[in-house]
Amino acid sequence: MADGSHVHEAITYERRGQVAVLTLNSPDRLNALSARMRDETAAVLAEARADDGVRCLVLTGAGRGFCAGVDLTGAALMQEGAGETPPQNERIDEMGWVGRWATMWATFDKPVIGAINGVAAGAGLSTALACDVRIGSEHARFKSVFIERNLSPDSGLSYFLPRVVGYAAAADMIFTSRAVGADEALRLGLLNRVVPAAELLDAAVAYAGEMAQWPPLALRVSKRVLQQNQDAELSDALKYESYGLSLARRAPNDARESRQAFLEKRKGVYTGT
Repeated sequence: MADGSHVHEAITYERRGQVAVLTLNSPDRLNALSARMRDETAAVLAEARADDGVRCLVLTGAGRGFCAGVDLTGAALMQEGAGETPPQNERIDEMGWVGRWATMWATFDKPVIGAINGVAAGAGLSTALACDVRIGSEHARFKSVFIERNLSPDSGLSYFLPRVVGYAAAADMIFTSRAVGADEALRLGLLNRVVPAAELLDAAVAYAGEMAQWPPLALRVSKRVLQQNQDAELSDALKYESYGLSLARRAPNDARESRQAFLEKRKGVYTGT
C-alpha cells in the first residue's frame, strides 16, 4: 500500500514509509474506548499485520488525551448489558471485549511504539503498556483509576504493569490510583523517552524508523521471542530462541545482505526475502 491515510469514525490510520500511524480519534471523550473504536482498530491491525510494507506501528491519541479508558456513556456501555443486546459470542466470551482489546495488541507481532500525548487512564493505561516501547510528551500522565470505580484491574493491566515497572511500583499505582507524570514515568520505565509535545509524533515515527531499517523478518521474530520468554525457564527460553533463529533465516536474501553490509561497512537494505 502506498503512503496515505484512511479515515474511520473512531480512529485514523496512515502510512509514513514503512511506519504505520494509528490514532485513536475521539478527542471530545479523550479517546475513551468504544466498541466501534475496538472494531475499527482490529480491522486496521489485521491490515497492518498482513502488509509487508508496514514494519512498525505508532499508536497515539488525538487532542489532549492518549486514552481515558472505556467509554461508559456510549457503545461500550451497551456491550455490558444496557441498551442493545450484544451478540451471543460476546455475551459468552469469558475474556470480555476489553480482554480482546488487550489481546489484539499483545499478539500484533510487529513493534508498536506508543506516542503518549496526554492522559492514559484505566484501559487506556493498559493500552499504553501493551505497546513495546513508549515515548511521551511532557503532558503524558498515567493513572490506574479502577479502584476509584470500585473495580479491580482489567484490560490486561495486572499483567502488563508489573512487568514494566515491577510489583511494588505497580501496587502503588493500582492501590492508590495516583497520577504519574512524565518525569516520574521516565524514571519508572513507563516511558522510554520524553520529548516536547510539538515533536512527539515525529519523534515516535523516527524511533520506529530506527527499528524498521533492520531485516523485517528478524524484527518480527525478535518481538515474538522476547514476548514468549518473559516468563519462561532458561531451558525453554533457549529452545524458543533456537526456533526463532530458524524463522529469521527464512529470509536468505536479507541474511546475505547483512553479511555484505557488514563487510563493506555500509548500511544494509533489507526486503524481508
